[in-house]
Amino acid sequence: MADLVFNRAKGRVTEWAERVNANDPANSALIIDVLATSGVETDAVLKDKDDFAAVVSGATNFVTQASIRKTLTDTGGITITYDDTNDRVDVDCPDQTWTAVAAGDGFNDVLFGYDSDTAAGTDANILPATLHDFVVTPDGSDITVQIATAGFFRAS
Repeated sequence: MADLVFNRAKGRVTEWAERVNANDPANSALIIDVLATSGVETDAVLKDKDDFAAVVSGATNFVTQASIRKTLTDTGGITITYDDTNDRVDVDCPDQTWTAVAAGDGFNDVLFGYDSDTAAGTDANILPATLHDFVVTPDGSDITVQIATAGFFRAS
């Protein structure tokens, strides 16, 4: 589950996942990126950021190794489970693997966000959703983030 839900995303992550799965609007997607270990701001500072550009407008930076950002579309395996027994909703996606990640920036956090139009947008258009602690030092091997069994987001 998320270590942090951004203020702008509270109550909306399920809606964003539903929109991506419905391809409404076309080209909508969940975006996954990784924050570098150097200079990461506190959770209290980060949760107030309103878009991906703002997330890295201070001391926080994205990992710079090539091909780190991932895009999950309506065919990306996003699963939404409506659990009426426990009065909650879980949003899940497959574990994500980065292949042969070169040494460089250390991984500190995995960031999920929502982009309503991947064809036209910039980082200022991607709304941050959840942030997950994920500390790894790349050494040229594959890196896999295991999404929790219940998913990366839960609303209850």
